[in-house]
Amino acid sequence: MFSQFASLFTAPWIQTVWHAAKTLAPIWIPLMFILTWFELWLLYKRREYIKSQGAMLLEIRIPREMVKSPLAMEVFLNTLSQTGVGSLLDVYLKGRVRPWFSLELVSIDGGVHFYIWLHPKFKNVVETQLYAQFPNIEVHEVPDYALGVHHDPSRWNFGWFGQFALTKKDAYPIKTYLDYGLDKDQEEEYKTDPIVPVLEFLGSLKKGEQAWIQILLQGHTKEGLKLGRITAKPDWKDAAQKEIKDFIKKNAPKPAEGKEPLLKDLSKTNQDVVEAIERTLAKTPFDTMIRGAYIAEKDAFNPNNIGGLLGSFKQFGSANMNGFKPDWNTGYDYPWQDFKGRKKFENEKKILEAYKRRSFFNTPFKNFNGKPFILTTEELATMWHFPSSLVAATPTLARIPSKKAEAPANLPI
Repeated sequence: MFSQFASLFTAPWIQTVWHAAKTLAPIWIPLMFILTWFELWLLYKRREYIKSQGAMLLEIRIPREMVKSPLAMEVFLNTLSQTGVGSLLDVYLKGRVRPWFSLELVSIDGGVHFYIWLHPKFKNVVETQLYAQFPNIEVHEVPDYALGVHHDPSRWNFGWFGQFALTKKDAYPIKTYLDYGLDKDQEEEYKTDPIVPVLEFLGSLKKGEQAWIQILLQGHTKEGLKLGRITAKPDWKDAAQKEIKDFIKKNAPKPAEGKEPLLKDLSKTNQDVVEAIERTLAKTPFDTMIRGAYIAEKDAFNPNNIGGLLGSFKQFGSANMNGFKPDWNTGYDYPWQDFKGRKKFENEKKILEAYKRRSFFNTPFKNFNGKPFILTTEELATMWHFPSSLVAATPTLARIPSKKAEAPANLPI
């Protein structure tokens, strides 16, 4: 066997390749060195640029009477689709990257909070657009709650810390507020709001417990040279259009020879699926990653709340459309995969750091244990919007204490 292995190196084609490699070495070795140097340079400049942008956390407090539908949130979310990166010089010399944001729902000791993480330069735009859609809210800059949690296993039990993925291809939408009829006028007591189970779970936690939901989003666009690609990558609509054609072909009765299957040939249920996909194509898309965490102090840890966190995403899915499933997390299924718990320990440290940095689309945690998926403004507004006071009576939801009123027009000066 050894002689057969050794004979490979004496084969004529091996000798030819080896000779060519030596002959062309003055070309490919410097080229490889230059490309490696350029990659390191670009990585350094991007980290430098991201650091220079800074970060801030805004908390949104909602009034006790909120009557806006998720459509208002959808209008606001269009503001966050920032896809510009400037010129090629900005990209390759200054390290500029696409802006990204984080929509967060957090429970600390049972107190429920709505947060938006952003770069400070977008503060005025975000506040202006929020107040335009929700005049009675209050927006405050607050300290970052995540920075108060350190990876200290002697104090904290990191019960579940991981990321979510879609159950189907990006083209299929999740069950949105339109499917729940929240775009129509309804009596408050008859409304079914999919965000309520999430808020109720978050509000049920006790002192010493925390649950974090982080929705990272970045405006989706066709990727070319400005976004670091030598060959262009089309946007998601091409794949979605192809998925529609494949879906119709797969689910329609076999047509007559020489004819293509049509939408009208599908069952009503399958027609609804195609129409839902086509509806999302008209919406603004975002590259998205969702993270979740249940963390508790040692004496407050309740393992049942892990199921509560994961189960609070169920209402966004359906059998015919898309949904969410737990994807990567810090733990392992079998003891022999991590005998001494060292891998889990390191995983917890890394994802906690990635969470604090809101890092996924760029260095230092680019595509950390997952890949981004597409959600549109309609889907995001379903998962992160301000519920009415009657639909969500969560007592621990941070609200404005009293309703604001304008001063009388005839008030003396």
